[in-house]
Amino acid sequence: MVTAEHLNKTFGRFTAVKDATFSVDRGEIVGFLGPNGAGKTTTMKMLTGYLPPTAGTASIAGYDILDNPLEARRHLGYMPENVPLYDDMRVMEYLDYRARLKGICGKSVREQIAEVIDKCGLEPKRKNLIHTLSKGYRQRVGLADALLGNPDLLILDEPTNGLDPNQIRQIRELIRALAENHTVILSTHILSEVEMICNKVIIIDQGEIKAADTPENLTRGLRAAGRVSIEFKGDPERVVAELEAFAPVKKVILEEPIDGWNRLLVRAEPGTDTREKAAAIITELGFPMRHIYRHIPSLEDVFVEMTRRD
Repeated sequence: MVTAEHLNKTFGRFTAVKDATFSVDRGEIVGFLGPNGAGKTTTMKMLTGYLPPTAGTASIAGYDILDNPLEARRHLGYMPENVPLYDDMRVMEYLDYRARLKGICGKSVREQIAEVIDKCGLEPKRKNLIHTLSKGYRQRVGLADALLGNPDLLILDEPTNGLDPNQIRQIRELIRALAENHTVILSTHILSEVEMICNKVIIIDQGEIKAADTPENLTRGLRAAGRVSIEFKGDPERVVAELEAFAPVKKVILEEPIDGWNRLLVRAEPGTDTREKAAAIITELGFPMRHIYRHIPSLEDVFVEMTRRD
């Protein structure tokens, strides 16, 4: 559905995007992640044709964004971070205006407007002036606009920006429903949202693509995947010595005790589970143990690992 090859974008001496290469398959929900200023929005604007790349190329549904820009745009719907709405228009008027700008005409205008209003839950607000709408409903209007023309691809830049937790949940469920019939590229800072709805993640930092894979594959190889916490009573030095002799273990850290219970953090090779061995060592030494836990890395751990500066 989307192919980007060696995309570059410079503004004077500043390089916003550098040699970005990635692909998005039809039917995928892709989380596009990166710190502020990493190049997310610039990349999205190049894909949508709002900005021409300095070098490189990209295609949407097989149409090159430079050679066939109109055909490429017919296959995508774009919702920018700050949706530019006309506050003095009613919701129906605005969507009618946008539909006609997109070349939708005749009977199709009413049909498509009715369809996107239903999908985005705008029926109660269809006759309201846009300036009277809450932030959540304004986002819905922007999403309805992106859906006009029934595009194969939706590019959503921070669709939950500024929303309260209830509104975020509503937009999340809406995006999940839309993904049944559309490919979605979603930019957001809320990593838990990406974990819940995305089946692929692209991480960009300082203009460069750092990773592009499923959340499961990204977390599987993370260093945090080999961490185990243990709480026990007894001689910590003996336990540390036994654990450090176990091949997969890279380091054992003795932490501050709590209520007389010793605490260890065991760091091992990614993908290994040292709980069984650690429990056996402590049991054989005759020490009581009340806690053993393997840390499950999250997408946030992956994000920090890929983008931290230290």
